[in-house]
Amino acid sequence: MTQEMKTNSAGTESSQRTSSKLFLQQRCARNPHPEVSRAAASDLVLFGGLHSSLLGTLSWPWPATNPLAHWTILVGDSGVGKTSLLVQFDQGKFIPGSFSATVGIGFTNKVVAVDGVKVKLQIWDTAGQERFRSVTHAYYRDAQALLLLYDITSKMSFDNIRAWLTEIHEYAQKDVVIMLLGNKADVSSERMVRTEDGASLAREYGVPFMETSAKTGMNVELAFLAIARELKQRAVQPPDEPRFQIHDYIEAQQKRSGCCAFI
Repeated sequence: MTQEMKTNSAGTESSQRTSSKLFLQQRCARNPHPEVSRAAASDLVLFGGLHSSLLGTLSWPWPATNPLAHWTILVGDSGVGKTSLLVQFDQGKFIPGSFSATVGIGFTNKVVAVDGVKVKLQIWDTAGQERFRSVTHAYYRDAQALLLLYDITSKMSFDNIRAWLTEIHEYAQKDVVIMLLGNKADVSSERMVRTEDGASLAREYGVPFMETSAKTGMNVELAFLAIARELKQRAVQPPDEPRFQIHDYIEAQQKRSGCCAFI
C-alpha cells in the first residue's frame, strides 16, 4: 500500500469514527439506554454493552448477524453452586465434586438467540468468600444483570441474601436486572428453605425468582434466556413499544413446560 493510500485510509477511518461518535451522541439524546451511553463514553470499544462494529448501525430492528454483548454476574455465598450452574448452562453437563471454591473471578462467553437476534452473555462467576468481596464489588458497576443464588439446603445462604441485595443496591447500576435463584432443587430431601420463602423474598424486592438445579439442568437455561431476553429488549426495543415483562415471561415458560417454582 502506498503512503498516499495509507493516508487516505487513515483519514476515512478517522472520519467514520467521528461520524459514529456524532451518531451515538444523537442516539443517546433520543434513546438514553445505558449500553449506548457506556459505548459512547468508552470511545467505540467493546465495553459494557455494544461492540465497536455495531456503533455506526444502531437501529431497529437490530442486525441479526451482530451479537449484543452484556455483562451478567453470578453472586451468592460460597458453595451455592454458581460455577456448576454456569457449566450446566455453557456445556450442558454437571461434573460432581470437581469444583473447589472460586478464587476471585471466573469468566465465560455464551451466545444465545432471542427472536432471531444474537445476544452474547459475558458471564462472570464470582467468589462467594468474604475475603474476595471487594473484588466482586468492582464488577457490580458494569453489570447489566445479576443472578443471585442461594442453596435450598443451606438456611444460612438464604439468610445472607438480604446482605447481598444491600451490596448490589449500593454498588450496581440502579436499573440492573436482578434474578433470585434457589439452587440445588434436586436435593429435596435435604431442603432447609421452603419454595414459598424464596418467592416471598423475591416479591419483597420486586425481582423474579425460580428454583434451579445445576445437576439436572432444571430452569438453568430458562434463567439465562430470561435475562438475555430482558437485556435484548432494553437495548433495541423502540421506546413506544410495551416493555418486556420478565415475570410474565418466566411464568408463561414454566406453565408451558409444566415445571415449578416461579414468580
